[in-house]
Amino acid sequence: MKKLLVAFAAVAAFSAHAETIKVAASPVPHAQILEFVKPALAKEGVDLQVKVFTDYVQPNVQVAEKRLDANFFQHQPYLDEFNKAKGTHLVSVGGVHLEPLGAYSSKYKKLDELPSGANVVIPNDATNGGRALLLLAKNGLITLKDPTDILSTIKDITANPKNLKFRELEAATLPRVLTQVDLALINTNYALEAKLDPSKDALVIEGSDSPYVNILVTREDNKDSDAVKKLVAALHTPEVKKFIEEKYKGAIKPAF
Repeated sequence: MKKLLVAFAAVAAFSAHAETIKVAASPVPHAQILEFVKPALAKEGVDLQVKVFTDYVQPNVQVAEKRLDANFFQHQPYLDEFNKAKGTHLVSVGGVHLEPLGAYSSKYKKLDELPSGANVVIPNDATNGGRALLLLAKNGLITLKDPTDILSTIKDITANPKNLKFRELEAATLPRVLTQVDLALINTNYALEAKLDPSKDALVIEGSDSPYVNILVTREDNKDSDAVKKLVAALHTPEVKKFIEEKYKGAIKPAF
């Protein structure tokens, strides 16, 4: 009976001191990585609550409005553009992994098989759209005014030998239209959700020199909180590195 009372007291003490941190995340791989670190954080007195989102806007909006504490779904160029466009002041507290963006087709096995006038879809947000165009330019399909400008748009295409027809769609919808187009530029998290294997299915994919490391993001007034610091530490362990390498088999790469 005495042992039982001690156990109850320990649980009560943990509950009283546990910090809660609510984090928005894309389903794959972000939410999966967060779920992996949940038990380790619980031992540190942090109750991690993961809220899954399938879009790239609400996670930032809800953190800025203090409805959530942090988010994990984006890279620095996207965050910079979001802050500039929305007047927010969200900050990165650490990079976790890299998700190379790839070009996929259900009709063709190589880029040079694309016919004249092929239909190509790219993400409609500024940074991932530019990122898609840079990948196509690097592989010789188009020429851009500035091949280093990550915010390049369709208007910046200076040469388009195959007369490719571009459409911009929300990033999350791209896998769903893959069979209806000739080529789709898809972020790895959405590719994995759609059961695509980036290392095998992508016709071309970004190299390891990509600057688009996925980051944990929070508000300036929250970046030094104990819970955020503990979450950053938990995401940067050898165990997480091993988890990413084994689960995603090279489609996603640790960035620490």
